[in-house]
Amino acid sequence: MVDRHLLREFSITDDELDSFLGTSFADLTGEDADMDSVYDETSRSFDANEIIEGRVIRVDDDEVLVDIGAKSEGLVLLEEWEEDEKQPEPGDTVEVLMEDLEDIHGVILLSKRKADRIREWERIIEKCNEGDIVTGNVVRKIKGGLLVNIGVNVFLPASQVDIRRPNDIADFIGQDIECIVLKIDEPRRNIVVSRRKLIEDRRADLKRNLLEKLEEGQLREGIVKNIADFGAFVDLGGIDGLLHITDMSWGRIDHPSNMVNIDDKIEVMILNVDREKEKIALGLKQKSKSPWENIEDRYPLNSRVTGEVTNVMSYGAFVRLEDGIEGLVHISEMSWTRRINHPSELVNIGDQVEVVVLNINTDKQEISLGMKQTQPNPWDNVTEKYPIGATVTGKVRNLTNYGAFIELEEGVDGLLHVSDMSWTRKISHASEMLKKGDEIECQIVSVDEDRRRIALGLKQLAGDPWETTIPDKYGPGTIVTGKVTKITNFGVFVELESELEGLLHVSELADHKVDDPEQEVKVGEEIEVRVLRLDLDDRKIGLSRRLDAELDDVQQVDETGKPIATPGELKGGMGASGGPLFQMPTAEQEAETAAEETAAEEAPTETESAEAESTEEASAESSGEAEGTDETEETEKVDE
Repeated sequence: MVDRHLLREFSITDDELDSFLGTSFADLTGEDADMDSVYDETSRSFDANEIIEGRVIRVDDDEVLVDIGAKSEGLVLLEEWEEDEKQPEPGDTVEVLMEDLEDIHGVILLSKRKADRIREWERIIEKCNEGDIVTGNVVRKIKGGLLVNIGVNVFLPASQVDIRRPNDIADFIGQDIECIVLKIDEPRRNIVVSRRKLIEDRRADLKRNLLEKLEEGQLREGIVKNIADFGAFVDLGGIDGLLHITDMSWGRIDHPSNMVNIDDKIEVMILNVDREKEKIALGLKQKSKSPWENIEDRYPLNSRVTGEVTNVMSYGAFVRLEDGIEGLVHISEMSWTRRINHPSELVNIGDQVEVVVLNINTDKQEISLGMKQTQPNPWDNVTEKYPIGATVTGKVRNLTNYGAFIELEEGVDGLLHVSDMSWTRKISHASEMLKKGDEIECQIVSVDEDRRRIALGLKQLAGDPWETTIPDKYGPGTIVTGKVTKITNFGVFVELESELEGLLHVSELADHKVDDPEQEVKVGEEIEVRVLRLDLDDRKIGLSRRLDAELDDVQQVDETGKPIATPGELKGGMGASGGPLFQMPTAEQEAETAAEETAAEEAPTETESAEAESTEEASAESSGEAEGTDETEETEKVDE
């Protein structure tokens, strides 16, 4: 019998066959009935995407012909059978999915692979529910996550891969992993799973059990999971503990990564357990004995030791004496003689230095060290080297408004106060007398070895003119010529000789009453005056321009130089001119006048500006070295 189905496979119609044979198809087959009607009775109708059971008729090179009971056979590609699967043979029964009822060639297209997947999905749905734990192999990475095959491909979102999202989720491809089913969408045949939730649930159980067992002082193994600037997080098997950077080593470390790496397995000590907050503090260094125990025995005070510079800061340098033991050499303890702006001028990281132990604080775990103590102190026995009254030579190192610092030797300075620079001249700033770098000769006035202070004098090298020449040269009644240097509201200052001035009071400017001294004299004008009085105690000379005044207006002095009251004063406190009695100006008046003159002076010259800048720099330089010398010394000199 002719196989009608085979003819149709080759697209040969009944009419073409009749024409070829010269007889009807019915005659050829010996059947009187219409064959289509026969097949219509034995076949049934099929729907697309329906799973059908068929029988393998023939296997070609890359195709399998399957009889599914339809008018024509279906075609399945041979590649839909997996390599490790039994290959199809004629007569085998197979489940296939109808993809297309009939193509242009009249062939029914079938798919075994899709039928298998549908059956797998149905089996998964039957035995799998939301919340179940499943195991699958990571197939590939897709947008937003991974595909995991648990019999069917399910979706694992990237956020659900791990507790901490990995750098690249593609690292999981090919791995078998366990997940928990989050959601099943049957209409869409979609399942979403989570590995993260499974881990979190398991860790929660482990955490509860672990927290009950943890005790302070226990040693536990853990795995480093994360590293931060302040420390490392270690997984103890269900809960993370913090290993702080300060608990990693007894010594100094710059970063936790210098001690541990991620995924390192380490043994740590439980330092503290907070069960309410579920926080655990861990330690590494506590596994060994603290190097600070019995530190005083190994490093007694004033002992000399050698160490390595580990860090240099603006305030000093840290020196490691041994692992876990570092001391600080403060910048003030680095040199007896050098003026150090930054410790890097003397030491650098890695240098080996000799130091002296100055102090140990075991509670704070601090050691104070000194470098200069390894060298002789130039202030030792300074009293013997610089006795009071001795004449010394030094270099002007710094100038201030209260005096000058004179370097007598390296590391030993003396202060030359402005009040000790001249017997007669009033000095506002040391720069009026000296320049930085000058070599000068001075006299030792006082020595305080404990406070490391030496007071120097310049004027003491010569005799005091107020005790020798001035009383004889400027006795009361003496007429002299001088130059007007300053004009104030209470009188005029007249320079009698270099660095010696007298006061011409406003009441002694003329025989008549004077309201404005500038109407009578000018600065720089030379005038003739008479010494009215001489005050050796206050070192002041009173002058008068009334040269022909009577003798009773002239102040008399006794043999010690103290003023004697004049007849005019005894007569009621009036001068010979009928005006107010002459009085020497008070310190307040002189200070007020000096302030007014300073405000009225012209801008300084370039040379003066340069000197002022130099003075300011020197003053700033010595501010930290003088150790309070400025205000204290000035106050002492004023008191003297």
